[in-house]
Amino acid sequence: FGEEQSPRLFQFHKDGFLVLEQFFSAEECDSMRRQIQSIVAEMEVPPHCRTAFSTREEEQLQAQGSSDYFLTSGDKIRFFFEKGVLDEKGDFLIPKEKSVSKIGHALHAYDPVFKQITHSPKVQELGRKLGLERPVVVQSMYIFKQPGIGGEVTPHQDATFLHTEPLGRILGFWIALEDATQENGCLWFIPGSHTNGITRRMVRAASGASTYVEFVGSEPVYEDKQFIPLPISKGGLILIHGEVVHKSELNSSESSRHAFTFHVMEAKGTTWSKENWLQPTPELPFPSLYT
Repeated sequence: FGEEQSPRLFQFHKDGFLVLEQFFSAEECDSMRRQIQSIVAEMEVPPHCRTAFSTREEEQLQAQGSSDYFLTSGDKIRFFFEKGVLDEKGDFLIPKEKSVSKIGHALHAYDPVFKQITHSPKVQELGRKLGLERPVVVQSMYIFKQPGIGGEVTPHQDATFLHTEPLGRILGFWIALEDATQENGCLWFIPGSHTNGITRRMVRAASGASTYVEFVGSEPVYEDKQFIPLPISKGGLILIHGEVVHKSELNSSESSRHAFTFHVMEAKGTTWSKENWLQPTPELPFPSLYT
């Protein structure tokens, strides 16, 4: 940023995203990768992944169990797996470190390495340049995008899942821990798509409902030609406006595409929706970015 601050900021407000190459050093990226390796090495498969699928009723309880596992993951470090990597007993069909899809959603709060990255001086400085007055960290995720099986992420807006009143208060920080290429599943964006509000919301279902979250509204059909790819080198940071439409394709390559991402909300004059799946807890209120 520095001297050329205004053009970069202008670009961000125009496109809804901004690529900052080499924001983090190779050493910082490697320290995150090493830390996640040790976390995965100690990982236990959650019990709900181990239930045998026999009767319909058990399947429903199974879904309920995993939904609860997801819904209460906002203030914990939890594991989510790619499809088809566990057998019916919940044992791994492939090495476990190749089976994890993502780890969420509180690495930024409970892991020293990820906490330090999230609150690093250069991230705080970037927040100030963006004019954030009271930014708080709402969630974080480590995404593996495993070789050959890393699933596609369909077009979406982050504010669908992290809703605020008013809109425009959510910002994603997406850090490439390895080179992200078109082959291994880099992000794709529709430039300028952050200016039309949101079309869909994921909300907590009423208690007693058969599902735990439901979608209100629908995602429009986007055309492939609207999207542009944003390949980025290891250590690069992509700033993502909460309402910009983005996606990533299946990773069909032989290399993974690890990324660490966290979301920040400008808390000044903002209401976090009570209907969001993710809620601050007494154990973990949303921490200030600037501490």
